[in-house]
Amino acid sequence: MAAMTDEETEPLLDKLDAAQKVRLLTGASTWRTYGEPAVGLRPLTLSDGPAGVRGETWDERETSLVLPSPTALAASWDERLLTDLGALLASEARRKGVDVLLAPTLNLHRSPLGGRHFECFSEDPLLTGRAGAALIRGIQSGGVAATAKHFVGNDAETDRLNVDIRVDERTLHEVYLAPFEEAVAAGVWAVMSAYNKVGGVTMSASPLLERPLKENWGFDGLVVSDWGGVRTLLETARSGQDLAMPGPDGPWAAGLLAALGQGLVPVGVVDDKIRRLLRLARRVGAFGSGQPAQRSDRPAHRPAVAPAAARTLLRRAVSAGAVLLRNEGGLLPLDPAALKSVAVIGPHATAVRIQGGGSAEVFPEHVVTPLAGIERALDGVAAVTYRPGLPLSGRPEPLGRDRARDPRDGEPGVLVRLLDAQGAALHAEHRLSGRIVEPSVPAGDAALVEIRTLYRPAESGTWSWAVGGWGDISLSVDGHEVLSGTFPLDSDDPTRVHVAPPLYTARAEMTAGREVEVVARRSLAPGSGVATVLAAAPHAGDADGALAEAVAAARAADVAVVVVGTTEQSESEGHDRESLALPEGQDALVRAVARANPRTVVLVNAGGPVALPWHERVPALLLAWFPGQEAGDGLADVLFGRAEPGGRLPTTWAAAQDDVPVLGTAPGADGRLHYAEGPHIGYRAWLRSGTAPAYWFGHGLGYTGWEYEELTAPESVRPGEPFDIRVRVRNSGRRRGREVVQVYLARRGSAVERPVRKLIGHAAVEAEPGESAVAVVRVDGRALAHWSPEQHGWETEAGAFTLLGGRSAGDLPLTARIVARPGPDSAGKGSGNGSEHDGERSPLML
Repeated sequence: MAAMTDEETEPLLDKLDAAQKVRLLTGASTWRTYGEPAVGLRPLTLSDGPAGVRGETWDERETSLVLPSPTALAASWDERLLTDLGALLASEARRKGVDVLLAPTLNLHRSPLGGRHFECFSEDPLLTGRAGAALIRGIQSGGVAATAKHFVGNDAETDRLNVDIRVDERTLHEVYLAPFEEAVAAGVWAVMSAYNKVGGVTMSASPLLERPLKENWGFDGLVVSDWGGVRTLLETARSGQDLAMPGPDGPWAAGLLAALGQGLVPVGVVDDKIRRLLRLARRVGAFGSGQPAQRSDRPAHRPAVAPAAARTLLRRAVSAGAVLLRNEGGLLPLDPAALKSVAVIGPHATAVRIQGGGSAEVFPEHVVTPLAGIERALDGVAAVTYRPGLPLSGRPEPLGRDRARDPRDGEPGVLVRLLDAQGAALHAEHRLSGRIVEPSVPAGDAALVEIRTLYRPAESGTWSWAVGGWGDISLSVDGHEVLSGTFPLDSDDPTRVHVAPPLYTARAEMTAGREVEVVARRSLAPGSGVATVLAAAPHAGDADGALAEAVAAARAADVAVVVVGTTEQSESEGHDRESLALPEGQDALVRAVARANPRTVVLVNAGGPVALPWHERVPALLLAWFPGQEAGDGLADVLFGRAEPGGRLPTTWAAAQDDVPVLGTAPGADGRLHYAEGPHIGYRAWLRSGTAPAYWFGHGLGYTGWEYEELTAPESVRPGEPFDIRVRVRNSGRRRGREVVQVYLARRGSAVERPVRKLIGHAAVEAEPGESAVAVVRVDGRALAHWSPEQHGWETEAGAFTLLGGRSAGDLPLTARIVARPGPDSAGKGSGNGSEHDGERSPLML
């Protein structure tokens, strides 16, 4: 069945009156659109997120498969793997009744301090675009819509609802719009507009939604807002914004019908939004039989992925994205037969972060920790000793099932109730965690949320207890009220309000083994959400003692494996990082263990770059990212040589924060954040600065060596024509391996400002020891072009360019010369070379 054509759409439009049309353009609820029986349309269901499919409910009892973070996926430099993982997401979406998946995130790692970089792919527009396109193809092969987000300029979290991004026109097109254009070329069915402004205009009202997105690139899908991103009526209704989420309330729901009747919004503009909504509905099977439409230009949607196959794929993805930064003396891979004892050290070995915090969070059915993976790999072979190395932080964490019981029946977990103003129960349910983002039923007329549990502490002393939420909050422990106050709403950021409200703490004396009843309550008020948290922690532990135990364990072991990483407080949606340093004494832990055992392997469990002041003091350094639910088994595969570390850095890593050339994420007092560096972000900024980072973009070691032998390319190429570059490499090691061959472009004496060099293509090869292989790198015809602000289109300078081939942005041993012949640029991906703004400079590009 072909996608709906305009000829087929028009009869459906004729069946809808103005009120029906307007109703369809605002969500019916948080995660659903309205259906319309008049045209046989059922509601569409949307869901977060990039590393898993949560579905309509935020309920830890509804589990999901958890993929490695998008940074880990990009680190694989493996588009086929991303397509397979996209198909897995589609299978999960269909299982949960989801039509539109709000992924992938195509914003860039402009500054390593960005708090949400785990959800983005990389610092490079080409790598980001290709990774996103591969994931999109996989998702949509399953009849589920992918959503390219957040269009455009949402590259940091600080004041993300209001920040005004100021970026020059050329940089906007060459860097920040480029991944979205690649997504459109891949056929993405939906695009999400960002919260922020660009050039003084909020993105839900931006002319960029029309040009270049719809008109120049030919995007025929739906533009959905970020949640709460439509905050005004006329300017957004007249723009290329098509669907306002969530609902049922909002500016369009309140005023669009009247504005349409008064002629303040053209009928044709509303009809175009409806056409796009109907087209999306047809593609995901929301008409008639409910089956996804089949298009001649894509394969039939894939069948569901069996659980065992899914786990195997997720385990392979862990090793594919793991980046071996350092391996002095060939310490890795470890030979299990040569080991008698292994010390595993660090809290992250057992409390591994498998995903980032925020709106994209999903709930895994299980998690394989690094400790569990190592123990399983060495079962019956070598002794494994675990020491945390750091004391308990004393920071309250949401109650789990280990020591909390539902007062009604003793089942592990907590009792959650919705109460009326008099305290009578309107609803009660058993939950598995003290973090309640939403009960399983709407709050309705409820005035209070209550979390009640019986808790048996493991140790005596002064405990920190905390309640998260807004409004009137109280907490009683063992019948004694320890917290009471009013905490007014202080944010309009949806993530802070509805997902991660602040915690308010109090202290209570506890006796080990003595069970007490704990009751937390918060009031409900319009706009303040229902999210409520009940958390606790014993007093902070003995730091010196914990470190001494870890050092002793390391000294006694054949090998020490230290797992360090970020926390939800240091790296999460909703805020940017203040520091690249690892939190809570982890640097000192690494140094101490490395001194005690010269055979120390460090695993870094983080979504984005962290400072590594000790990186030259450890022989082996492996970047695990947020590796998803199969973390431990996948990392053990790498540590013990069952799999090669396949990852290459998608983002440049500094040794120290002060070395980073582009760092700031905060707008000035005028609310503007100036991208004054232009196109020079990531490795481009490092190259311009003349300072070398700790590890270049593209860097990553395998378990064999490679010699780069020859690079060949056409002598000349016409503007806009794609071409192939061939790079011959030889496996100079003792083991079969995979190498990611990268090609960069440079031009000396250019008439326009350019990066010192930029990535223009990559390809992977595999070879046995001693064998040569040829990587064929396909280069897009636009690679030699630059965006002309004067012509508002692409132009190519005639003359010689330099091609550089190698293993990273800082290690490029091969070069060749290619000449761009004179001639007009071809249209490329649909942007064309015509005037983007009718010959006038856009006020957005300031």
